[in-house]
Amino acid sequence: MMAKTKLTPVHFFSHGSTMMLGEESGSAAYWEECGDEALANNIKGVVIMGAHWDCLSDKVQVATNPSPSKSPVAYVHPSKYIDYKLNPDLSTANRCISMLRAAGFNCEGNPTFDWIHDTYLILIRMFPSGCPPTTIISMNARFDPHFHLKIGSTLRSLRAENYLLIGSGGAVHNLYRNKWSSMLRYRDSFAQEQPPDREMLEFRQAVQDVMENNSGPELRRGLTRLMKHPQFRDAHATDDHFMSALFVAGAVGDEEDRGVGGRLMAETWELTNMCNSQYTVGEWVSA
Repeated sequence: MMAKTKLTPVHFFSHGSTMMLGEESGSAAYWEECGDEALANNIKGVVIMGAHWDCLSDKVQVATNPSPSKSPVAYVHPSKYIDYKLNPDLSTANRCISMLRAAGFNCEGNPTFDWIHDTYLILIRMFPSGCPPTTIISMNARFDPHFHLKIGSTLRSLRAENYLLIGSGGAVHNLYRNKWSSMLRYRDSFAQEQPPDREMLEFRQAVQDVMENNSGPELRRGLTRLMKHPQFRDAHATDDHFMSALFVAGAVGDEEDRGVGGRLMAETWELTNMCNSQYTVGEWVSA
């Protein structure tokens, strides 16, 4: 029997509010742990899909700005992010464009795109000493789960070349159901004066059940079905923060990935009803 190809792990990170950039938490500690492991394994670069950049019609874009700026964030002191030097990987970006076009996507580079907190927040937390070469893939604004699965599956082969693939979105992310008063009054997004709403708890558990009890193609199907879950719309008023989970499922849902399920590694509740669950699928394997 032929040995399985060595593949990098893939992360689905819930980036939470902008305050996750400035405050310490179990999630932040896990992000840094993942970054340390990636550097110890000499990754070639990061390929990441966030939750705040989408394209109209049937288009998908890849960031090709050689000198991107950072979109400013609220409630975080600029010293936490302003001087962090971004490191766009233009050669890998162009390669991703070619791979996606070959798979039938209407894909193009975006030479003016500035990076948003959903991606640079994660990079700063993972790699505080310096940003690795990074490629950012957009979503598509139709929010078709199968479309985003296919993006992940198209780029899956990069795992065999020691690229780290990340989806940065949210397990439970409904801004309309969040309790904002403690953040606005006291700059405290972790205050939990009451339990999360039942719908948030139920969908959070559904995500964990799918991630930890499925692998390969079943993981793809399970995460896709979650968009029909009775509590999906309570947990996600808009679909954008769930698309990166589908991107991850595409990247880890091949037949070769059977037996490798997700693991809930850290979790941070914010604003009462936002659940920032951090999942990893696969693990680093010594040569």
